[in-house]
Amino acid sequence: MAKKEIIESILIPEDKLLKRVAELGEEINRDFEGEEVLLVGLLKGSVIFLSDLARKIKLPCMLDFMSVTSYGNDIESSGEVRFLKDLDSDINGKNVIIVEDIIDTGLTLREVIKVLKARNPKTLKVCTLLNKVSRRLVDVEVDYNGFDIPDAFVVGYGLDYAQKYRNLNYIGILKLIDE
Repeated sequence: MAKKEIIESILIPEDKLLKRVAELGEEINRDFEGEEVLLVGLLKGSVIFLSDLARKIKLPCMLDFMSVTSYGNDIESSGEVRFLKDLDSDINGKNVIIVEDIIDTGLTLREVIKVLKARNPKTLKVCTLLNKVSRRLVDVEVDYNGFDIPDAFVVGYGLDYAQKYRNLNYIGILKLIDE
């Protein structure tokens, strides 16, 4: 039976998102005052959040990206972490902030942290827009947290289902229903 996708409700509206992103930028500015930071966006979900966050950071700020996946086109993580694209820059001695769209089980982020720590950054911090604590399978430290959210499949503001919905200016709860 075919499934129909519907946005069941808006979890976080655009104004609330933008306000919290500005606050996160202020926290980073304060914590790294007088220093440079390298934002490492995890593709593709973090792109919109990272773009808005970077504009709120008033420090010298560089951007780089990794592509890591554990979802494919499903709504459940497979648990298997695959690295599809590595960084272009050397992070040795740099202040690195991993920018995530959502932390769910923590498995993907744990692997990214392990890989990046081995490259000897000066500092390694984690900034996430959404934190789904109820689904956590492994402990990961979150230094900058946008929102704790319930265990629902969310889309919008960079988050997708089968590569769709990233362009929504809010975070919505997606439901799949039988047609």
